[in-house]
Amino acid sequence: MAFIQLNQGIFTKLFQKPALNFGPISPILRALFFIDPPFFYCDMNFLRSLPRLDWHILQRALKWLSESLAIGLLRGLAYLPYGWIARFGAALGVLLYQLPSQRKQIIQKNLALCFPEWSSEHRERVAARHFQHAIRSFVERSVQWFAPASKLEKLVQIESQVDLADPNLPPTIFLGYHFVGLEAGALFLNYSLHRPCGAAFQPLTNARIDVIAKKSRSRFGATMLPRTDSARALLRMLHKRMPVMLSSDMDHGVGNSIFVPFFGVPACTLTSISRLAKAAQAQVAPFVCEVLPNYRGYKLRIFAPWDHYPSDNLIADTRRMNAVLEEQIARIPEQYYWLHRRFKTRPAGEAGLY
Repeated sequence: MAFIQLNQGIFTKLFQKPALNFGPISPILRALFFIDPPFFYCDMNFLRSLPRLDWHILQRALKWLSESLAIGLLRGLAYLPYGWIARFGAALGVLLYQLPSQRKQIIQKNLALCFPEWSSEHRERVAARHFQHAIRSFVERSVQWFAPASKLEKLVQIESQVDLADPNLPPTIFLGYHFVGLEAGALFLNYSLHRPCGAAFQPLTNARIDVIAKKSRSRFGATMLPRTDSARALLRMLHKRMPVMLSSDMDHGVGNSIFVPFFGVPACTLTSISRLAKAAQAQVAPFVCEVLPNYRGYKLRIFAPWDHYPSDNLIADTRRMNAVLEEQIARIPEQYYWLHRRFKTRPAGEAGLY
């Protein structure tokens, strides 16, 4: 009887109610199995009801299988021409945008907060293009993580106001902003430095994917440090004149953060860049990596180190980071990472925005 039940209704019942969220690989799984976003669904009550079936084992097996499929797909895509991969990712983004998703709502809310002067139609066009870019960037991890350096050299154009080959490069913090090309830009910046460097990262929720991401991001000599426990290690690296790559435009809560305007909206922003630069007497050079049109790859722009930074005014230093970011977003608004709940943390007494 259980066998008949399993065969007749397993695909319907397994994907009825939210119970499993596979995080960064969910977009790929949803595309493969046509499952309604934002989560990969599995009805655990149904699994528990099956006789002689250890549902814990089945849960782990399903999770392992989905991870293996995603990893295998990314590894396989790395052998294809970049144009094919990029077009596949873009098409996948268009398809998934047609489905209901909490992430779509976050994008639209962020754009409404930052660009109230835009018409709703214009915001919707930018939101759709951004979602397409975001899904495409996940698919392009295949190239960024698994393709040889020779392939990256052909894909990334670099425009730098910092001499990356300078053997006497002073202590330098390369400040990256979260545009969809950041992964490619940080990898190629590391590759172009031709020396060891440090980088702080936010560990992924999926342990298997996190191991692969960390290994791939360090393949050109970067020492990857978890963001929450990296300050002393980064300071030691800078004292040894090792360059480090950091970012500060995500909302990580009130710890070591202050509220400064971002497109006129108070945004909880990390102060670590200014404080670390002052402690290490380091220069700060921002960089942005943008996706080029017509599937031509990426352009990595490394700007000149900021003058008079850090200053004695922590609030002004933190606001300066957001002001520079606003200028870059104005050029390519659809490529900034609007999927993130940038205004999640609110000042005391202010209602949540999401």
